[in-house]
Amino acid sequence: QVQLVESGGGLVQAGGSLRISCAASGSIFSIAAMGWYRQAPGKQRELVASITSGGTTNYADSVKGRFTISRDNAKNTVYLQMNSLKPEDTAEYCCHAQLVRSTWPRGVYDYWGQGTQVTVSS
Repeated sequence: QVQLVESGGGLVQAGGSLRISCAASGSIFSIAAMGWYRQAPGKQRELVASITSGGTTNYADSVKGRFTISRDNAKNTVYLQMNSLKPEDTAEYCCHAQLVRSTWPRGVYDYWGQGTQVTVSS
């Protein structure tokens, strides 16, 4: 059993900052990559940022220069620091992990968190 638990969402004014976290726990052998996706009402889910176990990052063009993804491999936790927030960043942010389980059947699996709401007021 693997769980991803997000925390840190909330309401913030435009121009403000927020940090959200996601901790993975359970039968984990290794985590190849972790990331954040978001989905706003009426829109498709989109990748916000991702980071590999080696630290390689990838960002959506819309958040480059404003958001920073980081990871604590020892804690199986990924963070998303969001600065200069805009109303269009309002969405539910979901954590994703691509990992190898420590239990049978072994293999690479995708897991998702429940999501945390981020609301940016104008």
